Amino acid sequence: MRIFVVLAWLVVALPSFASEPNEAKQLLLEMANTVKNSNFTASFVVVKGRNNIEPYAWRHANHNGTELEHLSLLDGAGVEMLRVGNIVTYFEPQNPPYSLNSSSLAGPIPSIIFNDISELEPNYHFAIGGKSRISGRVAQLVRIESKDQAKFNYWLWLDEHSKLPLKTAYVSAAGEIVEQLQMTNVSFSEQPSVELIEMSQQKLPSPVTAVKEEQSIETWQVDAMPTGFALVKSERQTLNLNGELADYYLYSDGLIEVSVFIQRPLASNSRSKALSAGATTVFIHQAPGYEVSVIGQLPPMTAKLVAESVQRAN
Repeated sequence: MRIFVVLAWLVVALPSFASEPNEAKQLLLEMANTVKNSNFTASFVVVKGRNNIEPYAWRHANHNGTELEHLSLLDGAGVEMLRVGNIVTYFEPQNPPYSLNSSSLAGPIPSIIFNDISELEPNYHFAIGGKSRISGRVAQLVRIESKDQAKFNYWLWLDEHSKLPLKTAYVSAAGEIVEQLQMTNVSFSEQPSVELIEMSQQKLPSPVTAVKEEQSIETWQVDAMPTGFALVKSERQTLNLNGELADYYLYSDGLIEVSVFIQRPLASNSRSKALSAGATTVFIHQAPGYEVSVIGQLPPMTAKLVAESVQRAN
């Protein structure tokens, strides 16, 4: 009898690698459709490591064909984002609000998840996993698995009925969850939130027109960026923390973005070091005559290899 119990558990818990990738993709498309067309209020927490917990409030509505979305970080001074169609307004402590043209919020869930996931196919596999209970609801696991072990995998547990993500996680190649997001409350409504509609109708800043930055005076090459990453932009920036100029390079593989900063070495720094918070790693490498900082959702060893590979182009 005990053997049959174990086998029954395995059927539910283990991933179904034999399932077609199209089934996993279809579930993700249904999830995106739910998010884009539903009126809901949710709260969730992002857990990074053992003691770093960030609580959020998330509201979404579809009002007369226009998506309205509000995301608020509830801890500390608080950061809020309001999206009305393709315009996102950011409300940050000690800074005046500003707006940008964007079809998605810069939140804890990668925006590609709610858009064209086909862009991920060159670099990731899609697979169906087992079912479990999340926040009292039956959830189906969908796994987005990196084809390169130098990156994290991304797993989503979707509500069996609504397809809303009840939990997401960055998972290492060894199967360890390094960062997770879990819904603590979700409620749907037939009508859009009155408060959300009122927020969208207030006078908001006009979208900021991007100003072309001064081109970098140095040309650098990054030799160890994982497979699938492409350069999105490069520019010279002034760092807010110390006013130093840095050459900035942004890379993306569709799911993950990695920033690389190169600047002159600071007197206070003498050796390379790594800091991690959940899936996000900051690796600072001291090279002869310059300092490299790599920031992104990468395993520490990968971030180290990327930082150490930066050199002046020939």
